Amino acid sequence: MSNTRIAFIGAGNMAASLIGGLRAKGLEVQQIRASDPGADTRARVSAEHGIETFADNAQAIEGVDVVVLAVKPQAMKAVCESLRPSLKPHQLVVSIAAGITCASMNAWLGAQPIVRCMPNTPALLRKGVSGLYATSEVTAAQRDQAQELLSAVGIALWLEQEQQLDAVTAVSGSGPAYFFLLIESMTAAGVKLGLPRDVAEQLAEQTALGAAQMAVASDVDAAELRRRVTSPGGTTQAAIESFQAGGFEALVEKALGAAAHRSAEMAEQLGK
Repeated sequence: MSNTRIAFIGAGNMAASLIGGLRAKGLEVQQIRASDPGADTRARVSAEHGIETFADNAQAIEGVDVVVLAVKPQAMKAVCESLRPSLKPHQLVVSIAAGITCASMNAWLGAQPIVRCMPNTPALLRKGVSGLYATSEVTAAQRDQAQELLSAVGIALWLEQEQQLDAVTAVSGSGPAYFFLLIESMTAAGVKLGLPRDVAEQLAEQTALGAAQMAVASDVDAAELRRRVTSPGGTTQAAIESFQAGGFEALVEKALGAAAHRSAEMAEQLGK
């Protein structure tokens, strides 16, 4: 990425996070630019990162190597169609918009090398994880560019089939909300058990953080970690058995299936 020039179309939170990650990795301000229809958004991103910003998308992509589409899915068709006359065949298009397929983008943009990504909100803290899929037009060098781009805010994992992005959406894209719900529920339960709310909240949050860090650092899977902290006849076993009696695993499977189905449904609706 040392000589790569990147334009962000849309300068919202996720784009700003990626820009910050790239700057932290050593990219110069001259290598990054952004466009956004909002004057306040442009001013904020420019002030925070020192990059050049534009109100006009076509101006922003002039002479760059990578064009990052960081706009809402509902706006993608209009944005792509407006960019089409200005795009050059060699420019890599990286989309971080949920539910917009490569086929739809090709129809709106013309024949461009496209990498479609599904990041998640912890990317705002550079603790994200993204699934990436590349069309056949994407070169090895462009795959490396996309890899480095998304790695600036966390982990980037390649997929062989585009439809697997629906599963990525279900597991990690929507995933932070599942953990927020668990923290919320554990906090409420702690209060009912007699803890002050602030204490219950901190206990739940720090436990979630610690457990995640243990899982990432461990050389065994989550099932084995669970077994190791579940003493026979103890308090943890009582809680786990209660979860399982309530159909916890089946409920998680059903929830993620619903999210994946909705992701595929949105792709069909928004891609027209």
